[in-house]
Amino acid sequence: MTTAERGTGPEYRGLVRTEGLAGFVVRVAQTDLFIRAERDLTAEAYDLAARGRGQIETWAKERPEFLTSLTPLPDAPLALSPVREMLEAGRHAGLGPMAAVAGAIAEFVGLGLRSHSPAGVIVENGGDIFISAKTQIKVGLFTGLPAVSMRLGLVIDPDMTPVGVCTSSGTIGHSLSLGRADAATVVAESAALADAAATGLGNRVRKPEELEPALEWAVSLQGVRGAAVVLGDKVGLLGDLNLVSL
Repeated sequence: MTTAERGTGPEYRGLVRTEGLAGFVVRVAQTDLFIRAERDLTAEAYDLAARGRGQIETWAKERPEFLTSLTPLPDAPLALSPVREMLEAGRHAGLGPMAAVAGAIAEFVGLGLRSHSPAGVIVENGGDIFISAKTQIKVGLFTGLPAVSMRLGLVIDPDMTPVGVCTSSGTIGHSLSLGRADAATVVAESAALADAAATGLGNRVRKPEELEPALEWAVSLQGVRGAAVVLGDKVGLLGDLNLVSL
């Protein structure tokens, strides 16, 4: 099924603030993407999302551990995108490849759309975001806490892109998290890495004194530009990031 909509849908789809780009939704099975581009590229995005999902499903059919492992799996040089990026991101973050699936699909679709939309492409997949832009973008931090949610944001300058901005939460959503962070956000050179690193970051935060070592772990990963954590009324930030009021 393919749909194209102007509305943003779920509340977290207000995460990214930008102007001059059309917004549309593409759904393929469980994948639900909100995309911004120069024009409606629903057909192209649908084909890319279906192809990316197909690569993952084909790979996992003969390797069921790809879907279930919570620890890194060996390198597979012959794997195609986005499987290869998921495996690599999982190894960097010390997690199974599915920790990177949402970011990897967002990135696969976003990279595929860049030639159709030189002015910029933003692909959001369940709060995990791929950004390629020629103007400054602000990404809001979405949490279940009204005092903080969408009141603070990260500034993404054009020279930082393409980039991934991904968030894990121990209090919102259905994704597996072993921690209690309301939001654990990572900005990285790839959305797959940002996704896996955000999961690893969130797993490490259960109480305020764990904020600093968790953030230090995240920015120690090659390819990670910076990270932010919201835990109750505590906000931690580390790396080459600019946090602003929205």
